[in-house]
Amino acid sequence: MTKIIGLTGGIGSGKTTVARMFMAHGIPVYIADEEAKKLMESDVIIKKVEKAFGKEILTNQKIDRAKLASIVFNKAEKLEELNKIIHPAVQKHFKNWLKNHNTVPFVIKEAAILFETGGHKQCDKVITVVAPQLLRIERVILRDKSDKNSVLDRINNQWTDEKKVLLSDFVIENIDLEKTTTQVSDILKVLNKI
Repeated sequence: MTKIIGLTGGIGSGKTTVARMFMAHGIPVYIADEEAKKLMESDVIIKKVEKAFGKEILTNQKIDRAKLASIVFNKAEKLEELNKIIHPAVQKHFKNWLKNHNTVPFVIKEAAILFETGGHKQCDKVITVVAPQLLRIERVILRDKSDKNSVLDRINNQWTDEKKVLLSDFVIENIDLEKTTTQVSDILKVLNKI
């Protein structure tokens, strides 16, 4: 049976970079955030989000992600409401994806809020990617062209690294790419034995 290895980390930790390193080794990787973005373009999800957040959340009949972010990252209950719409759809999509990868020993499921949603309970092992907060903020500002306060809002809506590390089987400190690559290779050696 194919094992599920969870891969998580706070915003800007570099978990997608790490996911791509696993892909480079031929490991199938499911990137939950990318799939969630695609699912948010489906009519079913658009209707549910519109019902929950109102017509003003739409621009040209599509979900305006910036408007939605400004609402959910300032109010925990609104974020929870959005997660209740998106996460079941992502879970269903992942289960279907997994059926197409049932001949490999393990797959990686990359998800930003793996612990927050309880997704880690469906994983055989969990890898958490960490980096110093200032570096994470810097990376996100560069990547998303956002400001420090909006990055901090998103950080504050996620579990702390310390809390994630306690529940993780492996921890990758992603500061230096060369060292990160070595850590990925070391973890792969262990995973190939499970």
